[in-house]
Order: sequence, then structure tokens, then C-alpha cells
Amino acid sequence: MGENQETKKSEKESERKVDDPLKEYGQLTLDGGGRRQKIHLLSIIGEVEGHENAPGSSKTTKYDHVLPSLAAIEDNEEVEGLLVLLNTSGGDVDAGLAIAEMIASLSIPTVSLVLGGSHSIGVPLAVSTNYSFIVPTGTMMIHPVRMSGMVIGASQTYEYFEMIQDRILSFITQHSSIGYDQVKDLMLNTKMLTRDLGTVLVGREAVENGLIDEVGGIREALAKLHQMISDGGQRRR
Repeated sequence: MGENQETKKSEKESERKVDDPLKEYGQLTLDGGGRRQKIHLLSIIGEVEGHENAPGSSKTTKYDHVLPSLAAIEDNEEVEGLLVLLNTSGGDVDAGLAIAEMIASLSIPTVSLVLGGSHSIGVPLAVSTNYSFIVPTGTMMIHPVRMSGMVIGASQTYEYFEMIQDRILSFITQHSSIGYDQVKDLMLNTKMLTRDLGTVLVGREAVENGLIDEVGGIREALAKLHQMISDGGQRRR
């Protein structure tokens, strides 16, 4: 009887270790089944939260949770690949770029999958991986940087806006097949969004414009990542 209780307790502990990161951070590690390849799953959903807390009712991805997790993945020899699932409305620019830069600098194969949408700062996040997918109904919104709160109408303010936009544009073009001027034209498009600037690309349009590599779902994304791990080994040196 005591042995059975210990076994059940051990099983519950194991389940808790798996469930806690998933509930708290939207992350878990897939053991690859028969392939024996360990893949870490990172979901970026809702608003990317930066230095200021979002309202309590908002779904958020907290960069102060994600950055340590990515560092731990890089330091863990057992994790062989990273799959990033995206359904985000955007959020804090600095926080989003920090996450994107961390993902881009990992030494393991990485794949992203855009589901409902990957808007605004979600675009650099989607292209930060080695290979990217988008579902047929997935959307990507590219628009100029927006600031909340009081904005001082001085030339230095607009120069600062330009600098932030250049950081975003440069990252996107360095990690995808789209050109700098092309993505800037999409960002400043005046014909699509009512009373706003920008462009929404749906599914295959994102691929045709060079932002995303391929249209596909979770099956294709996992298959590609397993193939990359098998072809390139556990870690890139």
C-alpha cells in the first residue's frame, strides 16, 4: 500500500513539473516520442509585455519570463530544437526585439509557426527563427511604431521614432527574404487600413512577400524542425 502511494505521489510530481511551466509561461519540452529528439515549445500570445504591466484581464507574454527560459535552453545540452508558436497582437518594442534577438542567437535549430496572427512587433519575432511557417488564415500586420502617452512635437522626437523603426526594419530584413525598402513600403502603406498606415498580409501573401518561408501548420513545422535537428546535429558551433 505504501509503495503504491509513493508511486502515485511520484507520478503527480512529474505531472506537476510538466504542467506548471505550461500554465505559468506557456512553455513545455516535447520529448520527440520515438525520435528521441527533445524540442522546447515556446508560445508567444496576446500582448508582449515590457517594463510596464498590462491590465490584469489581458493575455500577455512577459519578456522577463521568456529571456531566462531562452538562456536556460541555450545552456541545456539535452534540448535540441525550439518551436515558437505565435498568436500575438504585438506589444512593447524593446521587449519584443530583445526576445527576437535571443531566439536568433540560439545555437540550436529553431522554427516558428504563425497561427491566428503575428502583428506589429510580432513580425520580428516570427522571422527570428531559422525557418518560419504561417497557417493559411494567419495574418501579419506591419505598421509604423506607435507611442502611448504624451509625445513632444519636436524634431528629436521624430528622429527617435525613425531610429526605432530602423531597428525593426533592419532586423526583419536580416532574418527574412524581404528587402528593406519593400518592408518599409508595407509599413507606410496608406491604402489598406482605414485612418491608419500599414499592411495586413494573410497566409500565402506573407510567403510571397518574403517575410515567411512556407505555408503550413503544426505537422509541417514539427517535421521541419526534426529534419533540421537530424541534418545538422544537436547544436550549431
